[in-house]
Amino acid sequence: MLVTTKELLLDAQKKNYAVGAFNINNMEIIQAIIGAAEELNSPVILQASQGGIKYAGIEYIAALGKAAAQKAKVPVALHLDHGTDFDQIVLCIRNGFTSVMIDGSKYPFEENVAITKKVVEIAHAVGVSVEAELGKIGGTEDDITVDERDATMTDPEEARRFVEETGVDSLAIAIGTAHGVYKGEPKLDFERLKAIREVVEVPLVLHGSSGVPSESLEKAIALGICKVNIDTDIRAAFARGVKEFVAENPDEIDPRKILGPAREAMKEVIKDKIKIFGSVGRA
Repeated sequence: MLVTTKELLLDAQKKNYAVGAFNINNMEIIQAIIGAAEELNSPVILQASQGGIKYAGIEYIAALGKAAAQKAKVPVALHLDHGTDFDQIVLCIRNGFTSVMIDGSKYPFEENVAITKKVVEIAHAVGVSVEAELGKIGGTEDDITVDERDATMTDPEEARRFVEETGVDSLAIAIGTAHGVYKGEPKLDFERLKAIREVVEVPLVLHGSSGVPSESLEKAIALGICKVNIDTDIRAAFARGVKEFVAENPDEIDPRKILGPAREAMKEVIKDKIKIFGSVGRA
């Protein structure tokens, strides 16, 4: 069934687990996510980035996401990840997304507040949840690149003010994760997370979580993270599945046979993440 992220994350916050938000680009990825969630009876978030929407087209992504959610035996939210363009956010809402992210983190504090408030106003009017970001997360997410020097941790007091002034439903914070593939092991600032959790009431979101050790994710969830974003780990599983099959079957031309093993490889990775997040049986 199709629900908002607000519903999912408030339950996660109350019961101290996290909901996985997995990036979607095609049918096989969506099927892998829903298949994993149904097998483990877990709520799940399908999220499309601006790059994913550009690749597939808003109509295709929305139709695939909604069809999967409506058919699913578990609660599913359809979310825009890292929306930076107001018009695109409106387009996603019009196409049935139940949740949107406005990423104004590259702007100064007051400007980020103003942009986020505007999105909250239009989204809440039609029952759509809003996620925002404060602090800058390093690395590359589709067409958004943040240099490591420019990545900045979220300030707890600013986070408190930001949530109060904007009325957002959830907040993505920067505590040491990055988008893309890590060069070394990421070190998360748990003290900062603790300090933010003490002054911010809304559910907190962790971006750039692929490659973060499971113990670190479990600790972050115990300290108040309610939504964990995963993309790179799924891409790696997809690529691995296709490469292995093609290497063993170089003459195969049936896309279904080529993509089937990739779908299974992604499903296994997603199931592992769901177990780490503690959302098994929470649907």
